[in-house]
Amino acid sequence: MNAPEYTTIVGLEVHVQLKTASKLFCRCSTQFGAPPNTQVCPVCLGLPGSLPVLNAQAVQLAMRTGLALQCRIANFTKWDRKNYFYPDLPKGYQISQFDLPICAEGFLEIEIGSEATATRKKIRLVRAHLEEDAGKSLHDESATRDRKKSDTRIDLNRTGTPLLEIVSEPDIRSAEEAKSYLTELKLLLEYLDVSDCNMQEGSLRVDANVNVHIPNKDPNGKPIATPIVEVKNLNSFRAVERAIQYESARQYQLWQQNGLSIGQAPKQTRGWDDQDGITTLQREKEESADYRYFPDPDLVPVLIEESEIDHVLQSLCELPQTKRQRFVSEYQIKPYDAEVIVSQGLAIATYFESLIKLGSTPKRAAAWMQQDVLRTLRDQDIAIDQFAVTPCKLAGLLVAIESGKLDTTRGREVFNQLVQNPQIEVEAAIDSLGIVQVDNQAMEQLCAELLAANPDVVEKVKSGNAKAIGSLVGQAKKKNPNADPRVVQELCLTIINAS
Repeated sequence: MNAPEYTTIVGLEVHVQLKTASKLFCRCSTQFGAPPNTQVCPVCLGLPGSLPVLNAQAVQLAMRTGLALQCRIANFTKWDRKNYFYPDLPKGYQISQFDLPICAEGFLEIEIGSEATATRKKIRLVRAHLEEDAGKSLHDESATRDRKKSDTRIDLNRTGTPLLEIVSEPDIRSAEEAKSYLTELKLLLEYLDVSDCNMQEGSLRVDANVNVHIPNKDPNGKPIATPIVEVKNLNSFRAVERAIQYESARQYQLWQQNGLSIGQAPKQTRGWDDQDGITTLQREKEESADYRYFPDPDLVPVLIEESEIDHVLQSLCELPQTKRQRFVSEYQIKPYDAEVIVSQGLAIATYFESLIKLGSTPKRAAAWMQQDVLRTLRDQDIAIDQFAVTPCKLAGLLVAIESGKLDTTRGREVFNQLVQNPQIEVEAAIDSLGIVQVDNQAMEQLCAELLAANPDVVEKVKSGNAKAIGSLVGQAKKKNPNADPRVVQELCLTIINAS
């Protein structure tokens, strides 16, 4: 097998909008979708004489996230002004954290590879720091593409919204690993309830720092590394994947042409064009000195006591990875089933556990969650808290199936009744469908009649083809819709073997 031409090196910066009702330093609403420039005030617009006041909830949410990511929480952190000039940054600077971030040196474990060969990989985190968001520039992309005069408008509603920027080490080695990392991080943030992570509304935004290492050795015996490029405008995990794949290939081709390595050309910021599937140059990347960081004179440092950190740590919910492992060990379900259930969110996982506590076997509960509950939620486009079938009702149905009162086919008919009639109870749904349990004597008589009417099936079974008995199940259901297919097959085989 030939050695790869290059290794992709990726570090991700994830900007998470925290779930607070007001902005980071003022009382303006953070609600999405308001008319442009209606959720602003002198503080978030940076008007003369206005002073910022810290939103304490944002600090709490940042601590919660940092602790879940195994970060060290700073006892002393401060605010810095990051100076740059864009139309959507009215102050001319962004309040951020430079050298003393609130969270540092954490990690997130991800799973890479298929289920059979999956391995765990630890992605280290440099830091997670708080900062305020800038406004939003609305560009007429179609005009730009058609080379017409473009129109840009500014909406400052987002200005001052609290962000937590989570910065990884360059430990990611492929577009697929990047997607796994983002998927696991998003799930963790949703379990923590620190953000709604809605990428369409800008609540979670990703910048990818990409370069490639080429096996050809430089004079010092190290791989040659291309200049780092930061890729922006990534509004979906699929876009992140495509951008990393494109950019790593582009950098390798460019190196083949000019031979420039890291340090021999400036860093670049490039935008991702999702329609054309390419990155385009935006500007040369600024270094930290270009931002002229200095402590914000209007904000005092934040002091965090160890007792406060311990309190937040104790309040954390069970995290996704721990929950997956517990589901497998405690409930003896397959790792794949645990992954599917946990990855749907905390509410789904809680619903699943409720079924078990109410009497369902874990295996049957897991199967029905995946095959019936999740499908119905998708079909109706609703969340689990809007689902008509309560855990108590579904558990009652599953217990009835487990006890043999219902077969799975009739059970699904009852399930559909419960979905369509939220007020009805399980027993009433069973009665409405005319489902009654068939006694053993009636079942034996039915099976004897079927075998007498189908001697060819009997011969096939005696010849070693036991599966042939399956053709009698449909006939049994026609004669008696309440006949349990499993019981029909077992009784038929018993009668044949006894003859």
